[in-house]
Parts: sequence; C-alpha cells; structure tokens
Amino acid sequence: MARIRLQGIEKKFGSFTAIDHLDMEIDNGELLVLLGPSGCGKSTTLNIIAGLTQASAGRVMFGEEDVTGLSPHQRNIAMVFQSSLLYPHLTARQNIFMSLKRSEPSRTEIDRRITEVAAIVDIDRLLDKLPSQLSGGERQRVATAKAIIRQPTAFLLDEPLGAVDAAMRLTLRSELVNLQKRLKTTMVFVTHDQTEAMTMGDRIAVMRNGKVEQIGTPDDIYNRPATLFVAGFVGAPPMNFFHGEIEAGDGVPTFVAGPMRVPLPSHAVAERPGGGVTLAVRPQFLRIRPAASQDAMPVSVFALEHLGNESIVIFETAGKDKLRAVVAPGFAARIGEPLHVAFDPAAGKLFDRATERPVAAA
Repeated sequence: MARIRLQGIEKKFGSFTAIDHLDMEIDNGELLVLLGPSGCGKSTTLNIIAGLTQASAGRVMFGEEDVTGLSPHQRNIAMVFQSSLLYPHLTARQNIFMSLKRSEPSRTEIDRRITEVAAIVDIDRLLDKLPSQLSGGERQRVATAKAIIRQPTAFLLDEPLGAVDAAMRLTLRSELVNLQKRLKTTMVFVTHDQTEAMTMGDRIAVMRNGKVEQIGTPDDIYNRPATLFVAGFVGAPPMNFFHGEIEAGDGVPTFVAGPMRVPLPSHAVAERPGGGVTLAVRPQFLRIRPAASQDAMPVSVFALEHLGNESIVIFETAGKDKLRAVVAPGFAARIGEPLHVAFDPAAGKLFDRATERPVAAA
C-alpha cells in the first residue's frame, strides 16, 4: 500500500494548461475516484501518478519517497485501462504471466500466483482461452488479474468499465470495490460516470478545467456541494437551478425568480438585496401543482421518462430552462401541458451566481 501525495502539480501542453497547481493526498488503502467531464484533466492526473506523463511542475510522493523522476516500473504501480490491452495470440494464463516476466519467480511460484489471482477475479475456467474467445467483461477480469499478480503499491484504473455493457458494469463495479477492500491496496479510479463514483469511492475528487472543485465522501459531494458545478454534475437526474435574487422586505428573506416568490428560512442570508443567486433543488423535492400560486414557477411539460419504479417529468420554463421532477410511476401529462412547480425552500441550496459558491443553507 502507499499514501500518494501530489504537491503543486502542473501540466502544460504548449500553451494549454491541463493541470493547474493540483494538491491532493490519497490515503493508504483508500479508493479515490477522480470524477469529471471529458477534458477536465482526470486521466492526465492518473498518468502523472503512474509516471506515463511527466508533470511540468510539482512532485509526486509515494509515502516519504519522491517518485517524480521514476519510471512506471520503478514506481511499482499497476494500471487497468478502458481497453483490456491483452496480447491476442496469448491465452489468459500467458497474458497474466507477462506481468511476472521481469521478476522471474520460480515455476512453482508462478503457478501458485496465477491460480490465486484467477480465483480472486473468478476466471479459473478461462485461463486457457484466447482473448477472442472472451466477452468484454471477461477480458477486463483478465486485465485486472494481470494488475493484481504484480502485488503493486497502487492500482490505477482509467475508465475500466467504459467498454462493457450496462449489466456487466454493475457486476464489475461491485467486484472491484470488494476486491480493493480485500486486498487493502490504494486505488485511484477515473470515470466521468457520477453513478460509478458515488457507488465506488471512499472519497471523490470532482475535477473541472484541471482543478479539483471539491474532494470528499460521496455524502459530502451529494449533500454539501462546494460549488454550483458540483451541484449540477453530481446527481441523477441533476439538480434544478432557479436563477433569481434575494429580497429582504419585512425582515423575511424572499427568493424571487420571475413570477415566483419563495420565503426562505430565517437563517438564510437576508442582507443581499439585489444580489444574483441561484437556488439549487434536487428533482425529488419538486412538487407539481395544477394551479398557479405565488411560490410556484409556471412551466410546460417538455418530456416524460418512464423508468418503471418512478417517472421523470422534464419541464420547460418561459426562459427555456429545463427542470426535472421525480414523480410516481404512471404519471400522465400531455406534452406542452401548462403546470406549476414548487418546492420546500428548506430543501434548496443557495449559491452566489458570481462566485458559484454557497451563500447559505436555504
């Protein structure tokens, strides 16, 4: 195991800054997920940890050792990519063995370790098959066995589930978490899928434009987003954003957005008259009303998504913004039907529109 520290990491490709002064610490035996949209710098960060990419500035520390100038092999890390990267002419057993060639253990030790890792990832019956005879999920299991057998300091996984079907993703997701906890090895997992991040990570680092917007437990990220970007990126369906201002008439802070006026709890920030804010509300807290009221937003039905155990209604406001509400299965409405949506203000989170940071817990 290794505690991994990134200190002042920067990476430039010409005039483009891919990583902008990144500081991060990954604890011994922790599963940290790097989450963010394409191009945010998460794979570049992983490659810098691995030694596949050299940072333009900063240091990479494994424990107390500075490994910044060391090769990937000298860092004793193992990587699993989206593509399983198996030799097509070698069997699964032979592919796994390739990870041991440099160490040259005895034949008995080779057989023992291959048998051991095959049992861990449940590929005992596949060892004598070629990659072309395996499914996508089976190939990823073999690639994972190749990584495990080296007994590395850390596992680095770059979107390893992106090329397998949805059902297999569910299976491999839980198996990877179970495996990491049993091996107690430090693991860094890159994904753009926030469901993967929420279900797998001990902590999540949400990245944007080469920087970490927020790092914390899944509960922190979901319930206490530190920026408007995190609030909108994490959650399925995503948060709804109402853009407006706070008025403080009669000592009661009121959120005003178009025709909607929503009194806020007394602890909300009242000394911001005229200040542009965004009130973020999870879809499960929206309430649909057939009639107009002062605390509701007029909308029209844009689309319906029936998911079996629930339905999602997508609304469009007069300003063409989209809002989503989670409703009971079987909800029926016509496309274009006028309705109104309201919410409990205690369920919302206020963000300053200029800084995109929380104003107060609304």
